[in-house]
Amino acid sequence: MKNKIIAIDDEQSIRFIIENTFKKDFDIATYKNGEEALVSMQTGEIPDLIICDIEMPVMNGFEFIEQVRSSGFFDDIPLLMLSGKENSDDRIKCFDRGADDYIIKPFNPKELLARVKRRLASIDLYASRKGH
Repeated sequence: MKNKIIAIDDEQSIRFIIENTFKKDFDIATYKNGEEALVSMQTGEIPDLIICDIEMPVMNGFEFIEQVRSSGFFDDIPLLMLSGKENSDDRIKCFDRGADDYIIKPFNPKELLARVKRRLASIDLYASRKGH
């Protein structure tokens, strides 16, 4: 069974790139803002990992991290943040709120795929060591 990934970005071109990069190896769903993604998660679409842009209308990436991490249900799902800003303050803000990784746009889709596979492999390894 394929791991499920949710990708959130208000730019259709970024959603398209992510979808095409991940669809062979993963069950991928894309959303144009954090609110849409949260609604899908609250109605049962639980991803194994989330890729989320920071600069978005409706609910930005920082707000999304806070919603996910304070939910009690989704707080252990890995969050990889995308940003057009190579800004240490934003990076720190993301990590302080509970993000697991921070990737600068424009990104290499193969690097993003490698980071996602690595993150999921380390979770699987950790779970198997704990006997889950």
